[in-house]
Amino acid sequence: MPSSARILVVDDDARVRRSVERVLTVGGFSVEGFEDAQKALGAVRAGGVGAVLSDIRMPGMDGLELLRAVRAVSPDLPVLLLTGSPELQTAIDAVEYGATQYLVKPLEPEALLKSVRRAVFLGALADAKRRALGLVGDPGPGDPTELAVRFDSAREKLWIAVQPVVDIAARRIVAYEALLRTGEAAFSGPQALLDAAERLGRVHELGQAVRAAVARIVAEAPEGVRMFVNIHPSDLEDDELYEATSPLSRFASRVVIEVTERHSLDGIADLTERVARLRRLGYRMAVDDLGAGYAGLTSVVRLQPEVVKLDMSLVRGCDTDVARQGVIRSMAELSGRLGMEVVVEGVETEAEATCLQSIGCSLHQGYRYARPAKPWPAVAW
Repeated sequence: MPSSARILVVDDDARVRRSVERVLTVGGFSVEGFEDAQKALGAVRAGGVGAVLSDIRMPGMDGLELLRAVRAVSPDLPVLLLTGSPELQTAIDAVEYGATQYLVKPLEPEALLKSVRRAVFLGALADAKRRALGLVGDPGPGDPTELAVRFDSAREKLWIAVQPVVDIAARRIVAYEALLRTGEAAFSGPQALLDAAERLGRVHELGQAVRAAVARIVAEAPEGVRMFVNIHPSDLEDDELYEATSPLSRFASRVVIEVTERHSLDGIADLTERVARLRRLGYRMAVDDLGAGYAGLTSVVRLQPEVVKLDMSLVRGCDTDVARQGVIRSMAELSGRLGMEVVVEGVETEAEATCLQSIGCSLHQGYRYARPAKPWPAVAW
């Protein structure tokens, strides 16, 4: 292991971050500290990183989200996750997304150095193996044939996690959002799998597999709750979506189809008629990620959804940000006048929850209540 290996330390607690940096520097590493995971991800993209050591609980992008993003950029880069509050679910998530190690604070300096040295060694070994395979012509992850093989494996190992949507005024679960997962380690998370589907021209195939998997769990869902199901915008051009006999259509009256505001709908022909056909089957529509979108309120105007979901970038830290409160209040009032329900996503703290309720938003989704898990996770009221 080269003593000059560059380690990124990511922790919003400056005292803890500096302590870890000192231990690693004394141990012979080149260390760069970040309080913001997004900035650390930028350093990963720039290259030259031997390993990433990140706290799990952080505002904005947390350690698990950083891990997933790093896997999409650099599948073999070692990522060690550090937490002072170990939980079974975060440990499961860490394993699922390929964490090199799950460490619990406080750590003795020698134990920390041992873990980081091992991680850097494993990363260097993986890099050397990839280079060697490249020399003998073995197809890498970017090779279409190899990518197709891994995609097939991911589709076969596909499963659905769910996260509750709660009405905090009534203290009840009103819906669950279905979230794509796979047991195929070659893909760091849902976005990596979607990217592969786009590259292979198999988005409709993946969408059909997801909808069939969701249909299997809707049949077992608690009585009276809805299921939010994300679709890729191009799925709106898949004829199978509109078939009354398709697996999900049998439960259409319980399903809300989410279309993200992060993608343009401009390329979808006959969009108005397509949405009308879905409603005739019994589906309701939602615009997801509102506030972080491709074209502002364009999707709301074109889809006229029954539900809008405010993006976590608006919600995060709203309890201390008057500007965010104003934007959320305005969106909630506009949605109410248009007869649309508002769900606020990414609620993480009690302060955020209280603030949002005072604004008039009582439908919440986020880690404050439950993390995504296999059906059906309990809610922490």
